[in-house]
Amino acid sequence: MDLSAVISAVERGERVPAGSAYQVVAQAGRHPAVTAFTGVNVIAADVDPDWVAARLPGDDLSAPLNPPFLGELEQRLGLRVNNVDLVLLAEYQPGPPPLHLVEVTGSDHPRVRRAHQYRDDVRVWRTAAETGVLVLGRGLAGRWEIAVEVAPHAQGRGLGRTLALVARHLVPEERPLWAQIAPGNAASVRAFLAAGYEPVGAEALLV
Repeated sequence: MDLSAVISAVERGERVPAGSAYQVVAQAGRHPAVTAFTGVNVIAADVDPDWVAARLPGDDLSAPLNPPFLGELEQRLGLRVNNVDLVLLAEYQPGPPPLHLVEVTGSDHPRVRRAHQYRDDVRVWRTAAETGVLVLGRGLAGRWEIAVEVAPHAQGRGLGRTLALVARHLVPEERPLWAQIAPGNAASVRAFLAAGYEPVGAEALLV
């Protein structure tokens, strides 16, 4: 099973079949990744499975995202771990979004520049008052991913939650929508949970 098949299974709400605590599959997209879902980790990187097996026990579900293994993987690939993120998923929502946004092109917003580093087919919207930015793009294994940012003076009013909800109406192809959030960003985690996103795993990209 490749990473795209794993992503599709999670989107369908299915448990990923696993014979051990991890699977090693080919890199899917721009960056290698270590992903963790219920009962299995997927190491999506162009490394020898025997090299991985020499470093990971077959029955420890926490080991692939722990610093010792991630550090060795960084050295092996000559890359660095970006972060270990909480991963959430939400279904597409039909109908008009609860807030009107303006789609823009050529934005130089830092959040947009960052999205272009990690995602393809990036699309950008902003609020009419330019207090918030919403970014959608194809990320890991071609899945649709979201990023939002709220201007400092507009924070604490529920705009982040609203943008996360609006994105569920705008995601192309009526696909499920993925969000990666640093676990320590409690405000963002709460906003996405309130917008109907559900935790499905954790992951680290190597960049």
